[in-house]
Amino acid sequence: MDANGNLTAVELFAGAGGLLLGTSLAGFKHLAAAEWEHNCCNTLRLNQQKGYPLIDEDMRIIEGDVRDIDWSFLPDDIDLLAGGPPCQPFSLGGLARAEADKRDMFPAYTAILARLKPRAFICENVKGLTRESFHQYYEYILLRLQHPALAKREGETWEQHAIRLSRTHTSADHEAVRYEVVPTVVDAADYGVPQHRHRVIIVGFRSDVEASWAFPQRTHGRDMLPWTTLGDVIQNLPSLNNEARGGEARAYPGHTGSELDKPCKTIKAGVHGVPGGENMIRYPDGSLRYLTVREAARVQTFPDGYEFTGAWSEGMRQIGNAVPVELARVVASSVACALREDTARKQLNHILISELEEAVNHETALV
Repeated sequence: MDANGNLTAVELFAGAGGLLLGTSLAGFKHLAAAEWEHNCCNTLRLNQQKGYPLIDEDMRIIEGDVRDIDWSFLPDDIDLLAGGPPCQPFSLGGLARAEADKRDMFPAYTAILARLKPRAFICENVKGLTRESFHQYYEYILLRLQHPALAKREGETWEQHAIRLSRTHTSADHEAVRYEVVPTVVDAADYGVPQHRHRVIIVGFRSDVEASWAFPQRTHGRDMLPWTTLGDVIQNLPSLNNEARGGEARAYPGHTGSELDKPCKTIKAGVHGVPGGENMIRYPDGSLRYLTVREAARVQTFPDGYEFTGAWSEGMRQIGNAVPVELARVVASSVACALREDTARKQLNHILISELEEAVNHETALV
């Protein structure tokens, strides 16, 4: 927390800014955002330069590999580290090579977690991470997040490292930093996002933070407030023109488009370019067309004033890789509440102890 009482945050793998905007809406002030992909950095820069209110004007945008960043410019005690490591190593649409995939950035995430020691972290990834074939590696990831300072040794396999982490987890040994970790698989549609998007969200609190936290209860679904549909969020957009349209589309096996009276199917970025079938609308008469960039942005709950750089395919790629802003806001707001309660509790305890010490000193003086 900074001198003005703002909760501070650092964003890793920032992409086009979905998680970043959500945490900003939750009240976090971003000190830095790191992203290696040039077009995504241009999107962040564009919105910062035009003064978009959810992008802090003094936030440092760092283009490059997070493993090469010197974090010494940051204050000692930041409140939140947020980020979604690249999902391709665990995605059903990718090669699913997990730890054998060079794009696996969980080791980098945990190394930065150990370096910065934030009071809390939010980590997002695809549901595929929880597949049975990844079970052991998923458990290993959770252990690394719980004990980030216990780094992997030279020549040590991840299986050997997992055994060492497990022994530490069940012991009472003192560690430089330790986190209480809560992983949850969610569907974004259950939190008001007009899209079925299943993701795993891992939230952790540093062991000295007194947080009785649980993942927020869902707010939408068949048995409560109805899901927000694709038609709900695109109905009041300006009339389409040829430039705004993604183009006419056609169905093919397994890809039939999204109906207007239901939440959209998952907006995807694609491994080899933007996929067609997932990112299209199916009208009641059976006709099909691709979503526009602004429609896809609304499905991902990006505000209308937020802009994306590049042509249609580039904008769709950035949007498809993002965390839905509203889902990020819901999670980050609950984390912010827990952190503020912890701060208030510690401040109250400090006041009570000071008053008690003053009373004891006063009684001693009388004697």
